[in-house]
Amino acid sequence: MTTGIGSMPGIEPAETAAVVFGELPEFPHLPELPERGVGADMLGRSAALLVDIAVDLVPSGYRIAARPGHIHRRAVDLLRWDLDAFEEARENTGVKPNLVKTQFAGPWTLAAGIELPKGHRVLTDRGALRDFAASLLTGLEAHVADLTARTGAPVVVQFDEPSLPAVLEGSLSTPSGYGTVRSVPEPEARDLLATVIEGAERITGQPVIVHCCDSRPPVKLLRSAGAGAQSLDLTLLGGAPAGLLDEIGEAWDGGTTFLLGLIPSTDPGTRVSLHESAMSALRLVDRLGFDRAILGERAIPTPTCGLANATDEWMRWVLARARDLGKAFVEPPETWTRS
Repeated sequence: MTTGIGSMPGIEPAETAAVVFGELPEFPHLPELPERGVGADMLGRSAALLVDIAVDLVPSGYRIAARPGHIHRRAVDLLRWDLDAFEEARENTGVKPNLVKTQFAGPWTLAAGIELPKGHRVLTDRGALRDFAASLLTGLEAHVADLTARTGAPVVVQFDEPSLPAVLEGSLSTPSGYGTVRSVPEPEARDLLATVIEGAERITGQPVIVHCCDSRPPVKLLRSAGAGAQSLDLTLLGGAPAGLLDEIGEAWDGGTTFLLGLIPSTDPGTRVSLHESAMSALRLVDRLGFDRAILGERAIPTPTCGLANATDEWMRWVLARARDLGKAFVEPPETWTRS
């Protein structure tokens, strides 16, 4: 089976949810529609989940506020409307999914992208970090219960951590723009992630996915933090150092499932064959010395990243191609011979 990464094009949740259930009936994801603007982007949508922490919008981005205002209420309303549309689409299509997926910013990306009242990033305050993690899990528990009641399916949580590599490198800017926030040591980054991942597993009873579409994702760190699945853009890993490939191999061998981004999230102008779409995955498996059957056991093909910038036509083609790849991973065509 396959699923989407998260974001989708357009501004109509009902239409988008219908497409998701039509194209990804076994493992649909709750669509994100960032084109709707403030509160619908990854940070605003994730902030809507927080309990007893409100955010507002300032020129530099989202900032903690004393009480919920228009911006925070808008984010909460947008998420609720998405849930309503998702439930309606499931009822209209009659689909009974095996799993459904929901996505939110992970703790480090959330803390890197939201400011404290005085303008510094939340990640610079360890007490605020702990409060954010606890608030995120409290809101997630209510959200998962709601999504389960609406769909009748087990829920898988995906935490998006695009900012994690910058957090580890210490390359995020300070409020003045003249300096950078100090790097977070790996053990500290791992411990906070582990807390949130363990909490999400307790809530859902399912492995947690962590998505990082960096060219050098911290695979070993995510595995040590307890991520049961990792979502990577495989097309960015060309020329990856041997150490990173070893981390992927060790994680795969240890039971980690990989969501492999194989299909461009925007139209490159050409549509390649199914075999060509799979080549990055086949080469990776061969290079690591695994039997290709591992793709049918512990790999899920996906778009390379979110589809927010795709055309409607390309979005549908990508999801259909991902579904066909999922079938081919389980029952490889005879032409997929080792070259």
